[in-house]
Amino acid sequence: MKRNLPVWRSLMYVPVNVDKYVDKAHTRGADVIQLDLEDSVPPAEKDHARTLVEKAAAKVRRGGADVVVRINRPLSLAVRDLEHSICPDVDGIACTKVDGASHVRLLDELVSELEEKRGMTVGHTRFITMIETADAFFRIHEIVHASSRTVACNIGGEDFALDCNMQPTGDALFYPKQHMIIAANSAGIMPLGFIDSVAGFGDWDHFRKMVRRSRDFGFMGAGCIHPGQVTIVNEEYTPTTEEVEYARRVIELNVEAAKTGRGSFSLDGKMIDIPIIVRAEKLLRRHEAIKAREAKTLAAMKG
Repeated sequence: MKRNLPVWRSLMYVPVNVDKYVDKAHTRGADVIQLDLEDSVPPAEKDHARTLVEKAAAKVRRGGADVVVRINRPLSLAVRDLEHSICPDVDGIACTKVDGASHVRLLDELVSELEEKRGMTVGHTRFITMIETADAFFRIHEIVHASSRTVACNIGGEDFALDCNMQPTGDALFYPKQHMIIAANSAGIMPLGFIDSVAGFGDWDHFRKMVRRSRDFGFMGAGCIHPGQVTIVNEEYTPTTEEVEYARRVIELNVEAAKTGRGSFSLDGKMIDIPIIVRAEKLLRRHEAIKAREAKTLAAMKG
């Protein structure tokens, strides 16, 4: 299934019921503001919090960010969350504690009905599927393929570790996260997250190295729980100038090699063949998409 993926490098969590965070969210530089109705909102506040989503979404997207709403489980809460969250200013829903393909399709059906009822284009609202239980983990392949709305997937580290009776450390979660990356790519969607724990995010040098390592493993974006993470995540999940220049050289030399009937060639002492050429093409497409995203953000800030 071919997906039209957005550029969502940094997804900054903002509790929708805390005005001071909502008011400043558009200044943080995140690709996505993730309005939270789940863990950061206490049970007694949830009914009120969901009524704030539509106005908060319009406010936080002023800086050019997309908006995602993280909804609750059980289904009784999810339905009410969706009824207040499906609107033109909300680009996506983070579906928590996904059980399986039927769960995703049920949410898809509910969202389609709400989009149609509100005169929106059916399919406007994208999904992030969140794998947070041991049971769901073994259905991850069917989950990521269940809906054309799904553009990203992640492992909810704390909840997943709790359900598996493990500590939420990088070592303990390494295999589940790597498996998720492979499953996400099988569906052509974005794997979100980090390969290691973010518990010590105050050590920014360590955090940057961890994000860089995460990108090497295939992550394309991640949730940010602190504004200081956003700039680092944006930078590290963006191809470097050196990578872009190298990719362009690969493409140029491939064109020259093709003229002489060759399918491979050498560059800087390394044999270049089809997988490296395709990787270069993908990197350049990613580079151009990020440039377009940043231009949109700059225009929004100036406007």
